[in-house]
Amino acid sequence: MDLEAEYDNRARVPEHPAHLAGWQRDAAAWREACPRAELALPYGGRERERLDLFHPAAEAGDAPIAIFVHGGYWQALDRSFASHCARGLNLRGVAVAVPSYDLCPAVPLAAIVAQMRQAVAFLHRRTGRRMLAIGHSAGGHLAAALLATDWRGIDPGFPPDLVRAALPISGVFEIAPLLATRIGTALQLTPAQARDLSPRFAAPPGLPIHCLVGGAESGEFLRQSREMAEAWGGHFEAAPGADHFTVIAPLADPGSELVAHATRLASG
Repeated sequence: MDLEAEYDNRARVPEHPAHLAGWQRDAAAWREACPRAELALPYGGRERERLDLFHPAAEAGDAPIAIFVHGGYWQALDRSFASHCARGLNLRGVAVAVPSYDLCPAVPLAAIVAQMRQAVAFLHRRTGRRMLAIGHSAGGHLAAALLATDWRGIDPGFPPDLVRAALPISGVFEIAPLLATRIGTALQLTPAQARDLSPRFAAPPGLPIHCLVGGAESGEFLRQSREMAEAWGGHFEAAPGADHFTVIAPLADPGSELVAHATRLASG
């Protein structure tokens, strides 16, 4: 198997520059149009430890909440590419936080996982609410890691199901296949470290997980989501015709089945 080809999504989708440009355009538009957006809230002290919190309406102080974690193989992008992924949920009454995080190789992957836990802890302390974790690509890995987190080990006052469910989209749950690829070079992981950071091998948390992947994605991406859902007793779905970039488009549409399902997960 050519693992480089299996995991190089930009090479598999030659029109990816247009998708990325569209994300930037649509994200900027939603930052302007959202009924109430709190931008660049610090969840930590580092420059990229900031999140944008998009509320469904000015008066919706008790709305369900989700966190959406962007992708980029833990090496690229930031929250400014993903604001529009809050639109569909916002228009169905759910608040959505969109964080940035530091990137590899400037920090190790374990530090990024810790940052996302820090962002969730910040949101819970601020709102008192449990939340749904959504993530795309590398963000799908991070969403699963959040679901598997021992929250009482972080703060004895936290509920064990602080993250009540996860909706990883085209996630990477087993990191070892990446190590021999160009993508894996910047991760600088040993095989043992890769396994420890792979949610696929973590103890199933016994909480809802729905693994969605584009039906037009590589065999490896389909396998990873299918095996992750099986390992954790969750649900697997392949979106017909969707590639690694178009698979998240329904998040901006409040009428999509993806947003309806995410709303149910966020609301418990």
